[in-house]
Amino acid sequence: MGDYLIAALLGLIEGLTEFIPVSSTGHLLLAKEALGLTDARWNSFVVMIQLGAILAVIALYFGRLWAVVRTLPTQADSRRFALSVLLAFLPSAVLGLLLYDFIKQVLFESPTVICVSLIVGGAVLLALERFAPRPRHNDAMKLSWSASLGVGLCQALSMVPGVSRSGATIAGGLLLGLDKRTAAEFSFFLAIPTMTAVFVLDASENLDAFRGDFLPLLAVGFVVSFLSGAFVIRTMLDFVARHGFTPFAWWRIVVGAAGLLAVSLGAL
Repeated sequence: MGDYLIAALLGLIEGLTEFIPVSSTGHLLLAKEALGLTDARWNSFVVMIQLGAILAVIALYFGRLWAVVRTLPTQADSRRFALSVLLAFLPSAVLGLLLYDFIKQVLFESPTVICVSLIVGGAVLLALERFAPRPRHNDAMKLSWSASLGVGLCQALSMVPGVSRSGATIAGGLLLGLDKRTAAEFSFFLAIPTMTAVFVLDASENLDAFRGDFLPLLAVGFVVSFLSGAFVIRTMLDFVARHGFTPFAWWRIVVGAAGLLAVSLGAL
């Protein structure tokens, strides 16, 4: 398979999985292993193309986000929303800086960790579909600070590949009384500072990925990630309202189990 096709495939996987609770990083790393991509730059590739999906959030929510930015000096609700997202972002920011090398060099290289995390996360989502508390919050832009911090603490768990950033934030939101649509939408907003910070950190550590023949591959992955991410954002909220998170939970379990089987057979 040619490098450009690989880049497009990984971009598609990223865009389709970033905003649903199945772990985009886990899927990307398993795909990288299955494709035999041994060049260390591919590890940075799967992190950096996430910015394409994040820009899809900004593009689709630009009107609401720009209204917040424009009215920060004058509107208390805008300041409250901005602070709630910042508060939710802080736990991952602090732990990410402290554990960056361990995450990239150890956890990213363990298909078993990824597969087990996928299965456990799927089981958690199934449990939450049945036993989540009654929703108390139905507006992602008006969460209490305690709920925002709680979601942020849950997001910190997603530094383990396979846990899923969106899965952790959505599960945390459901536990804290957010309805399904609100939990998913707040996860979209929280992705913006979180994944932008991950991109900047990884890019600063891996400048070689922006040179030579690898830069066009990044461009391909970035564009495909943006387009497929935009498609998912446009369709996910209505899908969740109709079907909940059960389909994603079973997908996680199936992929995780298949991955563990592949590991046991020496295929990963």
